[in-house]
Amino acid sequence: MRTIHPLRDVLHHEVHARPYERLATPLMLTHIGLVETDGAGTRGHLAALLRDHHLPLPAEDSNHLSLDLGGVHLRWEKHTEFHTCTFWRHVPADTSDFSLTALADLPASWLADLPGQWLVGLHVLVLPRGDDGGGELPLVVRRHLDEDSLIGCAAMDGAASIYTDFRLRDGGFGRFVVLADSMTPRRLGRLVQRVVEIETYRMMALLGMPVAREVGGALATAELDLAAVAERIRSASAQDEPELLRQLTQLAANVEGLYARTHARFSASAAYFELVQRRIVELREERTDNLQTLAEFIDRRLLPAMQTCAWAARRQQALSERISRVSNLLRTRVEIEQQQASAELLQAMNRRQQAQLLLQSAVEGLSVAAVTYYGSGLVGYLAKGAKAAGLFHVAPEIAVAASIPVIALLVWLGIRRLHQRIHIAVE
Repeated sequence: MRTIHPLRDVLHHEVHARPYERLATPLMLTHIGLVETDGAGTRGHLAALLRDHHLPLPAEDSNHLSLDLGGVHLRWEKHTEFHTCTFWRHVPADTSDFSLTALADLPASWLADLPGQWLVGLHVLVLPRGDDGGGELPLVVRRHLDEDSLIGCAAMDGAASIYTDFRLRDGGFGRFVVLADSMTPRRLGRLVQRVVEIETYRMMALLGMPVAREVGGALATAELDLAAVAERIRSASAQDEPELLRQLTQLAANVEGLYARTHARFSASAAYFELVQRRIVELREERTDNLQTLAEFIDRRLLPAMQTCAWAARRQQALSERISRVSNLLRTRVEIEQQQASAELLQAMNRRQQAQLLLQSAVEGLSVAAVTYYGSGLVGYLAKGAKAAGLFHVAPEIAVAASIPVIALLVWLGIRRLHQRIHIAVE
């Protein structure tokens, strides 16, 4: 029997995760996004609301929830570093303002205690598209959005119109107006979901901007320090090199620490910005009412911020590489000086060895003479004793004189043989 991978079901069902909602006009939707600090606290807070409405609690590992609270629909999603709560309710067909939000039907204390740091707040009014009044902006748009900063477009092949001014009001909430023709509930749900995701991911992407500004000041100081160290290296003496190497090491540690703290934020901002661009493409925008489109607004306002984040990340990488090059240069210089010192030491050792060899040769010569002297003396004593005993009839002086070359040659040959044996053993 085949062994089933433990993640097979999870990976298979991932394609069905976070499905689009079925929506129908007219409705009022409120979307809240909070940067998460405690995942368990988020689920516990949500469970408290569900218990109040006698609804089943979410699973411990759930990342998505969609249910009806009784006139108000809730959609909760947990992402990597934030979670969102989206509430919507149907409103009368003649609704033309943002007063009938779904938040009025929720406990005020529960809303006030939502865990995390509030980052995204958005009201979306979704109405059927009627007569535009002879080419003028719809009345609901003119009444509730700032025409000086108005952004608008036709979306989904002209089946809907989207308007916003990207301004905060109503206690920190932005406003979107979506006017839709007779769209299917699933298609309208996709449209509204893309609108709220554009705003959510836009704000999450901008979290990298303050970090980029902070990094810019720190990198400017680090670059000046690196330039000062590099300038000192040109004229530094050997005694200055340990201190310069210490400064470079400290500078490299500071830059790497800064990179470690900010790399994840810059990478996340780039990923969120890519999602914003993808959601805008999925809207299939067309220009309407001679207004700036969402894509144009994002390119003009958000793209520079993302380029700043990317530039800060590249600047960190470039500075790290420059520090590495300067460090390698200093280390190379130190190694060359060490090699020169080692060469001088070896030369001194060679000179001392040569002097020792000369002394050894002199000592060996004296040793041959001394051994020959003592050896010839022994021969003299032997010759005198042999002559006195009648065993030797040559004068002792002649025997000593004759033995001196023989003894000297034997001693010299012995020393030479000893040198050869030592040389063979060393090799």
